Amino acid sequence: MYKLSLFFKQAFPFIITLILWYLAIPFWNPAGILALIPIFYYTFVKPTKFYSFFALIFCFLIDYRCNLLLLWTFLFCLFYAINGFQKYFDVSRMDNDAIHIFMLYIGIGLLVLTMGGFTFMNLVNNLWLFSWLAILYTPINAVNKWIEK
Repeated sequence: MYKLSLFFKQAFPFIITLILWYLAIPFWNPAGILALIPIFYYTFVKPTKFYSFFALIFCFLIDYRCNLLLLWTFLFCLFYAINGFQKYFDVSRMDNDAIHIFMLYIGIGLLVLTMGGFTFMNLVNNLWLFSWLAILYTPINAVNKWIEK
């Protein structure tokens, strides 16, 4: 039983990312973009072994579903490179699971998408998506912490 529990704890980041990406619904989870929450959490806040490459692949898959030209993949690589400067700031030790850094990560991507094809409907859709991701960041991470215990 202990080995099964240990396996589930180690596999959970991969499983939840796969599930959130697979359950793409146009209004609630367009192109599986909710998968960015565990991607951010398990790459920057609580780094997990072998997860960075997996996260990069799923950022690419989100770009593929959105018909974007590597926007989320580029942002992921940019934030991963910036995270390498942990002398100046350490995302894994920030308060509230670094939600403000996550909001910056999502905000930059959605701002680029909004400015790329600016319409009022596009602005409203991206504001909705930003608020939805920011709201769901805390409950999804609470489930992540509960599974880890």
